[in-house]
Amino acid sequence: MNVSIDLTAGVAAETLANGAMLAGHVGEDEVVLVRSGDRFFAIGAHCTHYGGPLAEGLVEEGCVRCPWHHASFDLETGEAVRAPALNPITCWRVEKRGETVFVREKISAAAPSARKRTASHPSSVVIIGGGAAGLAAAEMLRREAYQGQITIISADVDPPVDRPNLSKDYLSGQAQDEWIPLWPAEFYAEKRVELTLSARAKSIDSSARTVELEDGSRREYGALLIATGAEPVHLPIPGADTGRVFYLRTFADSRAIVERARSSRRAVVIGASFIGLEVAASLRTRGLAVDVVAPEQRPLGRVMGAEIGKLVQTIHEEHGVVFHLGETVKSIAGEIVTLSGGNTLQADFVVVGAGVRPSIAIAERSGLTVDRGIVVNEFLETNAAGVYAAGDAVRWPDPHTGEKIRVEHWVLAERMGQTAAKNILGARERFDAVPFFWSQHYDVNIRYVGHAERWDAIRVDGSLEARDASVSFVRSGRTLAVASISRDRDNLKAEVELERIRTRGS
Repeated sequence: MNVSIDLTAGVAAETLANGAMLAGHVGEDEVVLVRSGDRFFAIGAHCTHYGGPLAEGLVEEGCVRCPWHHASFDLETGEAVRAPALNPITCWRVEKRGETVFVREKISAAAPSARKRTASHPSSVVIIGGGAAGLAAAEMLRREAYQGQITIISADVDPPVDRPNLSKDYLSGQAQDEWIPLWPAEFYAEKRVELTLSARAKSIDSSARTVELEDGSRREYGALLIATGAEPVHLPIPGADTGRVFYLRTFADSRAIVERARSSRRAVVIGASFIGLEVAASLRTRGLAVDVVAPEQRPLGRVMGAEIGKLVQTIHEEHGVVFHLGETVKSIAGEIVTLSGGNTLQADFVVVGAGVRPSIAIAERSGLTVDRGIVVNEFLETNAAGVYAAGDAVRWPDPHTGEKIRVEHWVLAERMGQTAAKNILGARERFDAVPFFWSQHYDVNIRYVGHAERWDAIRVDGSLEARDASVSFVRSGRTLAVASISRDRDNLKAEVELERIRTRGS
């Protein structure tokens, strides 16, 4: 970023068109000057999620959207209005004299004002699940000035972590342990959130408004959020129950793979899912030889089509990954992995990335409506009064497709948690966010916005071979989703257009 422009010295207003941004500095701080309509704003230059350059993002309806992972910030207050960012950006006072705009001192962050609720606040909120949706909900409850007790019940041994990083930078050795927790330990005390780890909820009594844990203890609640997420699919492979076979879902899982990789030379990854391929890339970055075994003929073909699948396969092959497609693993015996076609591979360890399934057991046991996920309405309410659900375990009515869908995306889970929290406090806000996710393969990042389980046409703008393209997934003439490579701002524009389609109701 070019920060040579001293924004305190003044900038001609005509320099910035509506929606334009100018990177500069105020003292030692990197600052972006933004024009939205006839107003000017000065904000911190980097997203508070992963530090994305906001000057390369998009200005829309009084907010700036990060080009990397689509977080959104209010230009006037700096509030992080949409996940994955949870922390605000800094703002500076702007003064316009004649046709010149000057950036002045920092503005003290003001707590966002809570909405006026039509319903009384619950006496307490219990959240089952320590993942993206659960933590985002707890944060939003406090941000909305909720003063009651908040309890998170998590089966994990670690506090909520940045799960996308577990298969990406952390596994590859490029992220430190201290980067992974979503909140520092002291935040739970500061925000008065009781965090109960290594605990599993057994059942819900919605009439008595209690949750029973597996240890026999009970928690009373005024409102309950189920955010149990999803769990890895365990394959019934002979020999897969040995200490050489790993699954990846938790921080502990990733640490175990890292430890094993330190003393290994070869690994086999079962499954060409996003997780499987990201694990393959991370292990190659660590210098291990990697074989990927998967039943499909093209990686990611079912999700992203043959065109992007071919590109992803090429990228991995350029980095030394060997694919065994159209094959499954028949057995694992020591260091020998036998494939369905009869060939064998040598591996010091195996990582299974064969997809996940929603964690819905507690919902089933408790009489909630379940259909390939926990069924909720547009307000994320289950069929039990006072019980909400959010995240990977949930199937909800999607206004973009007109269908009930379940999506396993980190950002979407966080946004669901935020909406559920507001509705627990009486907002009656419909959940209608456009799904978004990103996937990292060495130095190539894929951004995907929308949701397309089926399509009848794929339109490529640009060149996939040159790794500079936007790919649209179309059904009945309507664009359902867009994937982009090296076109981050275009992906933001696609997100806005999909939101406008929702607003138009077409």
